[in-house]
Amino acid sequence: MLRLPKQNYHDIERIIEFDFVRATEAAALNSLQWMGRGEKEKADEAACDAIRGMFDLMNICGEVVIGEGIKDNAPGIFKGEHLGTWMPGAPPFHIALDPIDGTTNISKGAPNSIACIAAASPKPGVEVALRDIPSFYMTKLAYGPAVIRSMQKTGIDMVKIESPIEETLITIARALGKRVQDVVVMMLDRPRHDQMVKEIRRVGASLRMIGDGDIAAAIAPGLPDTGIDVYFGIGGSPEAVLAAAAIKCLGGDMQCVMWPRDDKERAQLVADGHEADLGRVYFADDLANGENIIFCATGISESALLDGVKTKGSTAITHSILMRAKSKTVRFITAQHDLQSKTIRLRSDNREHRI
Repeated sequence: MLRLPKQNYHDIERIIEFDFVRATEAAALNSLQWMGRGEKEKADEAACDAIRGMFDLMNICGEVVIGEGIKDNAPGIFKGEHLGTWMPGAPPFHIALDPIDGTTNISKGAPNSIACIAAASPKPGVEVALRDIPSFYMTKLAYGPAVIRSMQKTGIDMVKIESPIEETLITIARALGKRVQDVVVMMLDRPRHDQMVKEIRRVGASLRMIGDGDIAAAIAPGLPDTGIDVYFGIGGSPEAVLAAAAIKCLGGDMQCVMWPRDDKERAQLVADGHEADLGRVYFADDLANGENIIFCATGISESALLDGVKTKGSTAITHSILMRAKSKTVRFITAQHDLQSKTIRLRSDNREHRI
């Protein structure tokens, strides 16, 4: 598809950032009808329909570089898909998104589900703004700006994902001025984490286990009032990139290493030319590169990051976060939606719908 030269907007992400929030709000509101109904695919479909509908109103040339839905063949917005009007001269954006991080949680009416989008307006010299990692899973370690400041002060990279868990927890405790037993670790509740859990408990740190939704969990250590100090665990690679975009905006960092699930996946990664990257440590800036990055999310059900959607009579209240890597500005947005007049545009029929 031919396009005219890009229009010369200064800080285009600053101009259009609230439209990305409108997209995650629409996803949260449209999927809420499936809360607790045991239909995670239908919830995901509703969120995708609303996000596509909002992007149809946005004057951008958006290309999905990291999509969602591949893991379980659920409805999703996939890699390579075009979002936005794609009008001649419209600014380009690379987009990573998860219409619902925590679809199982929605189906059960459980906490910890969000709709989230990361977008990058490609900067000259930045070839890959949002990196598509080839492995299904990554081992992750995420921590906030206070730990970064401590490392900068000493001039030593004290926190390393390859270090023993005990050493990492002691280091983080010192950086935060806490006792180890007061350090709060968040982690997905999975059998693959059994040995990590035993080690964290042996060291004496406090553990918070969640069922699903590790994007919000990995972001939580970067915010001051979540009560979470560090995130450990093995989770999806696309989710790592979305979390990395947010963590960059917050001034924290993340370390990740590809985690092949079995010998077959490892052999396939080697065959595809990724052998040299199997032991590589990816930091947040490797996964989300450059300053022209936006991250936004809207809570669907309660999480360590955001409150969920609340309904009061004919009003729905959404809670969202919006941030930019360039300015490190973080906005918490509480919006009231009058359900008697609020409509959401859906891609499925290109019409406005009442909630």
